[in-house]
Amino acid sequence: MRQDHGKHDWPWWKSEVITKWANNSWRFKMENSFESDIFNSEKDKPLTWFLKQKDKLSALHADMSDSMINMKILRKCGGQLEHAINCRCVEPC
Repeated sequence: MRQDHGKHDWPWWKSEVITKWANNSWRFKMENSFESDIFNSEKDKPLTWFLKQKDKLSALHADMSDSMINMKILRKCGGQLEHAINCRCVEPC
């Protein structure tokens, strides 16, 4: 890509990335990816899965607070895991 466009400063590259990826199709794909990905303790490593979900939400909703991101991800776990974490939280989740 650098060969096609030459040398540019960071603001130019940032605007190009936003132009290419920040569109409705990309947003739809990311939302579907987040909604369809449910934690499975047999195939997923907890930290890796959590960080992927956090990155998806942060990309979609840059202004979302960390506690709201954690709550949305916690709801994706479901069942006994969600109950166990809610019982151990200092603040209500």
